[in-house]
Amino acid sequence: MSEKPSEVEDDTGTYESGLPGFLGTIDEIIAKVEAVMLAAGVILMALNTCTNVIARFVFGQGLFFSGEINRILIILITFAGIGYAARHGRHIRMSAIYDAFPAKGRKVLMIFIALFTSVVMFFLCYHSYGYIETLYSRGRILPALGFEIWWIYIWAPVGFAITGIQYFLTAIKNFTSKDVYLSTGVLDGYADSESEV
Repeated sequence: MSEKPSEVEDDTGTYESGLPGFLGTIDEIIAKVEAVMLAAGVILMALNTCTNVIARFVFGQGLFFSGEINRILIILITFAGIGYAARHGRHIRMSAIYDAFPAKGRKVLMIFIALFTSVVMFFLCYHSYGYIETLYSRGRILPALGFEIWWIYIWAPVGFAITGIQYFLTAIKNFTSKDVYLSTGVLDGYADSESEV
């Protein structure tokens, strides 16, 4: 009996946009910025948490600002992550009706879904910017770090804007190609994850 090695597609390498020209360049630049933000955010949160635990055990008292730093990093990771998930076609899909359509129907539906989602993301971007303006006008500050609280929410409109751009680019990709794409670089379909033992 020979075992077949399971082949899992690895998308953690360099990202290559499926869009031509200037749009592809923009897409790749945004992808690199997102990757740096996510990696730095996760690494800094792990370092902050480990340092806080060590300080608590060694000195008997944790870092007074550790909770606020983790709060900032969670917001950063969350809103950078929604763009990353859209770029790699990783958002949850309810696809029972979508899968029943023929290829042309799926293409039209995917264009509609991408454009609608893009509009919703820009709508949320606009309202999150309004929320930041409200926080700015109140002048609240973080107790431990001492800077104004609106700075930590700046990632919300940035994340919504990046996600809106990504879905808009997905709609363009579906307009310009013959296949159906979940994002600019991810073709629609299901990976065969079953392996013979």
